[in-house]
Order: sequence, then structure tokens, then C-alpha cells
Amino acid sequence: MTKPATAESELRASDADRERVADILRDAFADGRLDVDEHAERIEAAYAAKTLGELEPLTRDLPAHTAPHAPKPAAAAAPAGPPLPPARSYSPNAVAVFGGAVRKGRWRVGSHLKAVAVFGGVELDLTDAVFESPEVLIDVTAVFGGVAIKVPENVSLHGTGAGVFGAFDVREQTADDPYAPVVRIRGAAVFSGVEARPKRGKQLKEWVRKQLDR
Repeated sequence: MTKPATAESELRASDADRERVADILRDAFADGRLDVDEHAERIEAAYAAKTLGELEPLTRDLPAHTAPHAPKPAAAAAPAGPPLPPARSYSPNAVAVFGGAVRKGRWRVGSHLKAVAVFGGVELDLTDAVFESPEVLIDVTAVFGGVAIKVPENVSLHGTGAGVFGAFDVREQTADDPYAPVVRIRGAAVFSGVEARPKRGKQLKEWVRKQLDR
């Protein structure tokens, strides 16, 4: 017997599919088609989507490609002085089991990170990092451990998570610049603490805008 074909809406969504939808939502927010709450809700749904059918309604009422109404700001010029050293590359997974894991300094941050702390501690300091994606999703799991995340004060920071006999504390903020990177934290803390907050006085100066510059 021939196996029936799977409907397109039932096909599993890839990371590229989710990023494509997030890109459309970001442009819609910048053009004023979505307000802050609508943008946040749809972005969260996009990254949680498992199938193409779950992604489709998120952009049904939006143009696939929004035309810019004003010149988009150029990336900030590097400060005068000696050239900066190349940014370090780390694994996207920071795991601490009965120990510690630290990411800090000038390092490359992609679109998806994972932090796992089991009887240990993880520190992710993004204040001097080079952002390679306009959206950064950080999945956090802490069990009898702790995860601390610091971001520059001029990026957007949002989060959703659960604390079970622990705390999951994300100090949310929305950047004034609609093209600034967005950092999203999700996960759970069990007998643990998860904290994410902007570091005052630290401004992000380097990030890749290739997905925004059409």
C-alpha cells in the first residue's frame, strides 16, 4: 500500500524556517505593523513552532518582504586605535556539571545558545561579544546550580521560564533601536537560580546586520 503524502503544513519546521519567519516579524515591528507585545508573542511562537503549519499563521497578515521607509543605520565604525583581535569561537553549548563554565570577553555569539548547570555554575557575559545574528535564543536548564547572563544595555532582553523551588529572573527591556539585537531567554530552574539582566554602562558596538541589510 502506498503511504499517503504528508501535507506541507504537517512537515517539520527547520531552524532556517523559524529564522525566516522571525526575520519577517522583525521587519514588521520596525515598520510599525506590530506593536511590542504582538512582536514578542509571535517571535516566541515562531521559535516554539514544530511544523510549517504552525509558522504560517504568524505572517499571514504581513507582507513577505517589507520595504524600508527610511535608511537603515549602518553598523558603528570601529574606534580609532590598533585593530581588535579576532573574536573567539566557542561551542554553542555551555555545560557545567559539578564545576563551572564561563563565556566572556570578545567572543562570537550565534543565533542559538544552550546553558546547562547541574550542581555547577554557568556565566554568559555578552557585554563585549560580537553578535552574528539579530535574534539570539538562549535555552537554559539549571538543576541545583546557577546560570548568570549579562547583556549590553542597548539590546532588547526578553525571557520566559519556570522556577521550581528556585528563581528564574529575567530583567526584560526593549531597546530604543528597532534594529538592535534581541536576546531571548527560556528554560527552567529547579532548586536553582537563573538571572539575566543588562549591565549598565556597557554598550554593544559590534554586530552583524547582514540579515537586515537587503
